[in-house]
Amino acid sequence: MVRRGRAGIVMTLEVKVGRHRRSEPTQLRHNRTYLLLWTGAGVSMLGSRMSAIAYSLVVLWATDSATSTAMVTFAALLPFLVTQLPAGVLVDRLDRRRVMIGCDLGRVLLIGIALTTVAMGHVWVPLLMVIAFCEGSLTEMYSIAERAAVFTVVPDEQLGVAVGANEARSEAAGLIGQPIGTFLFSALRWLPFAATIVSHLLSLFTLLLIRRPLQGPRPDGPRPSPVQDVKEGFDFVRSQTYLRRALGLIAASNLLFQVLALGLLVIVKDQGGGPDTIGWILLASGIGGMLGALSSNLFMRWVGVRWIFMGVNIFWTLLMGSMVFFQQPLALGVIFSLLLFGAGMAHVAGSVYTMKVAPEDMQGRIGSIVSLLSSGANALGALCAGAILDALGVRTTMIIVGCSMLVIAIAAVLAFGGRKAAAAEAALGDLTD
Repeated sequence: MVRRGRAGIVMTLEVKVGRHRRSEPTQLRHNRTYLLLWTGAGVSMLGSRMSAIAYSLVVLWATDSATSTAMVTFAALLPFLVTQLPAGVLVDRLDRRRVMIGCDLGRVLLIGIALTTVAMGHVWVPLLMVIAFCEGSLTEMYSIAERAAVFTVVPDEQLGVAVGANEARSEAAGLIGQPIGTFLFSALRWLPFAATIVSHLLSLFTLLLIRRPLQGPRPDGPRPSPVQDVKEGFDFVRSQTYLRRALGLIAASNLLFQVLALGLLVIVKDQGGGPDTIGWILLASGIGGMLGALSSNLFMRWVGVRWIFMGVNIFWTLLMGSMVFFQQPLALGVIFSLLLFGAGMAHVAGSVYTMKVAPEDMQGRIGSIVSLLSSGANALGALCAGAILDALGVRTTMIIVGCSMLVIAIAAVLAFGGRKAAAAEAALGDLTD
């Protein structure tokens, strides 16, 4: 439960009330349901990454228009802003396994239409925009359902390891999905869509092998309206002092990461580097993110979540500040791999913390709200990054980024460094054992 006091929200071990209790193997690798979920979602993510790059490549090669390509890309990203809240409500109301099965079937149908259109040589941008938006919406709903299901099928003592493995899986899918999609496109333009269909069919097969429920018992009787469900989710997030603080820090740092991402492209281009140089830097950063996710459980065991939040923000301040002085490709590769190492670790710690404090029957809504806030910050940062870099130049922009990150790091220490924060974390219990 959550108990209010003058100090704000004091979280106790009773916060897990409402969670569907389980009796599972002591080893996560023996948890058949989790392994099926992990494998199916991983294959599905790989396919989504391939189709995402395929939309852009197909439109650009067919129309030679950057504007048309941007429109399809925008349609593919739009679900992150408009679909998450209703998806979270549906995931908490409906059978999660059936939701995921429906998402896979819908995506197979949609990608099949795209494959047929491209194979016949007809690239109609409005149609691809609709397909990209609908597929992205189903993908987002699938991801929210899978994340909430993990909370149900994995015991408390294994959440840290499970979420770390999930985050590493996501990093790996992003790391290899787009290069594979590009290679398949160079062979046959419809081939990335065919591979995506196969990936979703494999995901569907793993779901059909799952026999146990992926959610806890639901209350009998009429449920409140979807609007009330969303309001309840936002009210819960507002009631959690330290979750609210963490989200504020994440939103602020995400703005800076979008500036850094575009700044990387500008720096490499200004120095005469090509896409291959950027590719190697992004590869290094992806490996860093994957390693950070895999090591997160170890760091949570050593220092705890609040020290991760503080330490990562301080670490980022040093790294972002160093970009003012070190802009050679090798240095950028090291800096970005370390930045993403910290991001992977912090993301897992934040996910585990969120899962611990949220009741089982609100996992979908809380996850969608947290993801919405993070995605919104990303979109705003991307929108502002180009204007800032054009107006101020790379060096001045990097100085502003470093100073801004210093302010965020100070805020992190003030938010999580006090005795009240330590007491709240201790009351919640060890997040890894």
